[in-house]
Amino acid sequence: MSERIFVGADHAGFQLKERLVNELKRLGYEPVDVGPKTMNPADDFPDYGRPVAEAVSSGAAKRGVLTCGTGLGMSYVANRFPRVRAAVAWSPEIAELARKHNDANVLVLPARFVSEEEGMEILHKWLDTAFEGGRHERRVGKIDS
Repeated sequence: MSERIFVGADHAGFQLKERLVNELKRLGYEPVDVGPKTMNPADDFPDYGRPVAEAVSSGAAKRGVLTCGTGLGMSYVANRFPRVRAAVAWSPEIAELARKHNDANVLVLPARFVSEEEGMEILHKWLDTAFEGGRHERRVGKIDS
């Protein structure tokens, strides 16, 4: 069975979310698109960030992906949930370090500051990078304690 990855966006991240969902499918993942299903400039990012964070927090999914204009609003929502470590990544290097050192389980992309192609590169790096553990494990363990 393929890994389920919950995905959500607001209006600013809608186009990028559509591309992320398609890319996850192409890579053999099972994306769960929590919305929005149509572009609506009046939507509110917490309505889409919350279900992704809840899925990761509860263990219904190991990982999630969110996108909004700056990535900040979605990260604020997601990081309020236990066991969620949402990282805003604007480059593949940041995504790699977020996984290696912080075991980031939610990737947040700033749609107004990365192109769709850059977003795909960042997604790939985040998906392909494992948590290093070691000295980082102790630090990550302190987040929820």
